[in-house]
Amino acid sequence: MVKIKKLPEIKEPTRTLLSGNEAIALGAREMGVYFASAYPGTPSTEILETFARLPGVKAQWSTNEKVAFETGIGAALAGARTMVCMKHVGVNVAMDPLMTFAYTGTVAGFLLVSADDPEMHSSQNEQDNRNLARFAKIPMFEPSDSREAHDFTKIALEVSERFATPVMLRITTRISHAKGIVELEPWPTPEVTGFKHDIERFVMVPQFARKRHHEVELRLKRLMRYSEESSLNRVEPGKGPVGIVTGGIAYQHVREVLPDAPLFKIGISNPLPVEAIRAFAATVERLIVVEELDPFYEEQMHAAGIPCEGKRYFPIEGELNPDIVAEGLREAGALNGQAPEIHPVGVEVLPRPPVLCPGCAHRSVFTALKKMKAEVFGDIGCYTLGALQPLSALHTCICMGASVGMASGVQQVEGSKRPVVAIIGDSTFLHGGITGLLDAVYNKAPVTIIILDNRATAMTGGQQHPGTGYTLQGEETFAVDYIKLSKALGVKHAFPTDPYDYGETLKTLKRAVSIPEPTVVVTTRPCVLYPVKLEPEPYRVLLDICNGCGACIRIGCPAVILIEETTDKGLHKVTIDPDTCTGCRLCLQVCPVDAIEPVGEIEEADKSEAEC
Repeated sequence: MVKIKKLPEIKEPTRTLLSGNEAIALGAREMGVYFASAYPGTPSTEILETFARLPGVKAQWSTNEKVAFETGIGAALAGARTMVCMKHVGVNVAMDPLMTFAYTGTVAGFLLVSADDPEMHSSQNEQDNRNLARFAKIPMFEPSDSREAHDFTKIALEVSERFATPVMLRITTRISHAKGIVELEPWPTPEVTGFKHDIERFVMVPQFARKRHHEVELRLKRLMRYSEESSLNRVEPGKGPVGIVTGGIAYQHVREVLPDAPLFKIGISNPLPVEAIRAFAATVERLIVVEELDPFYEEQMHAAGIPCEGKRYFPIEGELNPDIVAEGLREAGALNGQAPEIHPVGVEVLPRPPVLCPGCAHRSVFTALKKMKAEVFGDIGCYTLGALQPLSALHTCICMGASVGMASGVQQVEGSKRPVVAIIGDSTFLHGGITGLLDAVYNKAPVTIIILDNRATAMTGGQQHPGTGYTLQGEETFAVDYIKLSKALGVKHAFPTDPYDYGETLKTLKRAVSIPEPTVVVTTRPCVLYPVKLEPEPYRVLLDICNGCGACIRIGCPAVILIEETTDKGLHKVTIDPDTCTGCRLCLQVCPVDAIEPVGEIEEADKSEAEC
C-alpha cells in the first residue's frame, strides 16, 4: 500500500502560508466538501493532492476529465458537496456533461476549478476559459491571490447551492503556485443527504430539457442581480482621471504599477456586473481594461455601450506582468504622473530547454524510431519531448489520445510509404487512447501503437492511475494489463518490450510495423524518477577509445556531455556525469567502439593492472 500522510485537522482559526492550489483544497474542506475528483494536469494537480490528504473525505483520480466531472455530478446529486479540478484543456474534455449539467442544476454545492495556463508553461494552448463559463451559462469566480482563492471557493459553493447551479472557479498558473497568507477556519463534518428521484429535472430528453433551458435563462437573470450587488465586484477609490477595470492576477500587476488609481475589481467574471461598471465609468474620464488573454471584459463592456480601451495597449497572448502592464499604461497615457521604478535583473540566464530525464525509458524507443525513419504521431506527456533535438523523432502533438486517431487517418489515406506509428503514454492511453485503438481495429488501419508504460502519470509528478495498482488515497486496487486490454479490443498482435534493451526494442518495433494490421507494443520499465536508480554505479567513457562519433550525444541524455578534448580528426569526445547517470545502458548500447563501461568494471580493471 502507498502511504499517504494525512494533514492535521484544523480545529481553531489559523493563519498560514499557502499556495493558491492548497488554499482551494482547504477552502473546500471548510465548506464541508466530501467528494473531489480530477485528472492531474499542471497547474491544477496539487489541489486534489492536498485535498486527498485531509481526513474524512473521499478523493480520486479519474481516467479523464469527463469521467471526473460525471462522477462529481453523481456525488452532488446524491447530496454531497463536490469539487472537480482540471487544467484549462481538461474542461474541453468535460464540456459534454458540463453543458447539460447546467440544465439539470445541482443538489449539493458543485465547484469546477479550471486552472488556465497563460504563456503555455506546460500546455499546448492558452485558451481563456472565462469564455466557457459564459458559453455554459454558469457563474464564474476569479480570485487574484491565495486568500481569495480560499475565500472564493467557499462563496462559490454557497452560490452553487443557493442557485442550484454548477459554479466555475478560474485560476491561472501564478495564482495556483504563488503563496500568500490565508485565514483558515475549523472543519465541519461533511454531510451526504442521498439521491432523490426527479425525472423531469434529471432526465434530459427534449421534452424535459426545453423546460430546464428556460430555468437556466431565469437563473442567469437572478445571478446577474447577485453579481451586481456582490462585494466580490468592488470599487477601490483612487486619484486621477483614468479608471482601471481588472480582475484575477492582472489586478495584482495593476496595483503594483498604479497603487492609487481608481479601480473596479472584478471577482465574478460571469455574469459580468455591467451596470456596476457603468456607474464606475461615470466617475472617471477614461476607462482602461487590463486583463490577460482575451478581451472578455472589454467586449462585453463595449456591447453594453460603456466606452473603454484595453487590448490596443495590452497583448492578447501570454502572461501579463508589472513591466508589460506599466508599458501598456504608459502607451495609453494613463500613468497619472506615476513612473514605476523597474529593477532589471542585469543577468542573462542561459536557456535551459526541457529534456527527457537521464535514464528515461522513452529515449531508446525514439532512437529506434528515428533509425527506422518512422512517421511518429505523438501525444501529451513527457515523451512529447521526443520532438526536440537531438532526438527530433516525434512529429505531431495535438491533444490527449489524438496520436492514435491521427496515425490511423494518415495510414488510411497515405498507405505504407513509411512505418506509421502512434506513441502514447500509459495514463494518456487510458485517458483518451482506448477508443482510438478500437477505431483503428474496427476500420482495419495498419498502424502500430506504442504504449509507453512507465507506471505513473509522470509529467505532472508521478500520480496514480488505473494502471499503477493504487488509488490517489493509497489503497491497493486493480491494475490494467495493456496487452490483455489490447487483445480484448481486437488487436491480434501485441508485444511487450524492455526499452533498456535497445536491440530488443528495435527488433520488436520493426516486427510490429511489418504486420499489415493494427499492432500494439508496450514498454515495460517504470519512470526513472519514482523508484530508485537502475544501477548502483554510473557509467564512464574510456577517453582513449572514444572516437568522437557523437552516437551517444544523439540519444539526448543530459548525463552525456561534450568536452574540450578532441580526437585526431578534431571531433569532441564526451564524458558522463556520474551524479545524473542512472545506469540505463542506452549510451553503452549505441556506442560503436565500446568506449563506455560501468565505473565499477573500470576501477576493477585498474586495480588488477596495478596488482600485476
